[in-house]
Amino acid sequence: MTTEFRIDVKKALGKSEVRAHFRKAMDTLMINRRNQFPDDAALQALRTQAQAIRANVLSKLPELLQQLETNLTKNGVQVHWAETTDEANQIVLAIMQKHGAKSIIKGKSMVSEEMGLNHFLEERGIEALESDLGEFIIQLDGETPSHIIMPAIHKSKEQISTLFHEKFPDIPYTDNVDELTASARRILRDKFYAAPVGLSGVNFAVAETGTLCLVENEGNGRMSTTIPPVHIAVTGIEKVVEKLSDIPPLLSILPRSATGQPITTYFNMISGPRKADEKDGPTEVHLVLLDNGRSRIYSDSELLATLRCIRCGACINHCPVYVRIGGHSYGTVYPGPIGTILEPQKSGLSVHGELIQASSLCGACGEVCPVRIPIPNIINRLRYDSVRKDSENTPTQDAGTKRKPLEAATWQAWSWAASTPSVYNFGGKTATQLRGLVPNNLGAWTSVRSAPKLAEQTLHQQLKALGVDHE
Repeated sequence: MTTEFRIDVKKALGKSEVRAHFRKAMDTLMINRRNQFPDDAALQALRTQAQAIRANVLSKLPELLQQLETNLTKNGVQVHWAETTDEANQIVLAIMQKHGAKSIIKGKSMVSEEMGLNHFLEERGIEALESDLGEFIIQLDGETPSHIIMPAIHKSKEQISTLFHEKFPDIPYTDNVDELTASARRILRDKFYAAPVGLSGVNFAVAETGTLCLVENEGNGRMSTTIPPVHIAVTGIEKVVEKLSDIPPLLSILPRSATGQPITTYFNMISGPRKADEKDGPTEVHLVLLDNGRSRIYSDSELLATLRCIRCGACINHCPVYVRIGGHSYGTVYPGPIGTILEPQKSGLSVHGELIQASSLCGACGEVCPVRIPIPNIINRLRYDSVRKDSENTPTQDAGTKRKPLEAATWQAWSWAASTPSVYNFGGKTATQLRGLVPNNLGAWTSVRSAPKLAEQTLHQQLKALGVDHE
């Protein structure tokens, strides 16, 4: 069966220009990251510390979420809980309707992409405008992000120049990056001042102090959370950290793993709405905490490691599969290795189960993950869950749905034959005698490989000829 994923992959492999963009970009990101960690011992120590911080959070996530809510509420932030993306969208809509808002200016937020928030609001007559430059570009072109930290990485500057000229004909055509950025800044600046509501994501939510932390490079996040009178932050429930002192190690490793920067340009800390003696900031702050399958992931001791992710994108940057097919081929919000393990767990193996086959299991993703998520191990676990009858007791949604009765029977027969010496030896001898009948076309396997050629003698026969005792 040819699935939509396979069709999209085939299309992507045929786009040589886009593949060249990805190759160049990923090579640059890998080099930049490597240059930021010249001392491997120091890197491993920092990874161990970051892993411990995130693992500690997950060991007591319910208690920390309660503490976070308590302290945010004390600080004047209104906290909302959403089990599903639909609930989260309805919460945002209710806040906007309360204020009669017809537009919202957004900082970068992958959770809002997960919610499909832009489309949801636009269907209800509300303009949702992205202010992150990459997000703004792909929004103009009606696309979704192809990378979690660089949404428009698949586009060349010439394509972006043409797009800007088509959408804003009054702006002279230019392929100068600085001039394009300046044009986007002028377009967005009025929107910042006019929007009644701003929205952002959250990189870290500190339970100890009730503080929302955002990292960014463009300043648009700060504008989105400061200028509009109402600020809505949306995040997954796993983004909490226990203490403020946990932030420096995570902040140290996040940008260096993501883009090869020693630190981002802006680090924003929001602990509440504007106070009486303050000159700027929103008068109302909301936090929407989204579950969307995360509690189910949390309930499994092995899959739990998925929630350690800090969304740096290092696994994506180093993935040999992603660099060839790009982010859009996955058909998901989160592409690459992290999407390969997260999306099937969120939406079910029946929906995105094929993604777990889109991996060479080379291990590069696990080697560069700053919080040491064992991504290859989790991929193997999900592959197991997808085909085993005895997977019903796992929290993985739709476990066993990829099981094929004929394939299962074939492997059971192989297991019996391999454990029965007389049958195995007879089968081996017969196969070598009939080796000339092996077809060259073995379906999908030989579409990118040569058909295997059987040896003229079995291993036992070869050992016997050498006089080796193999019994």
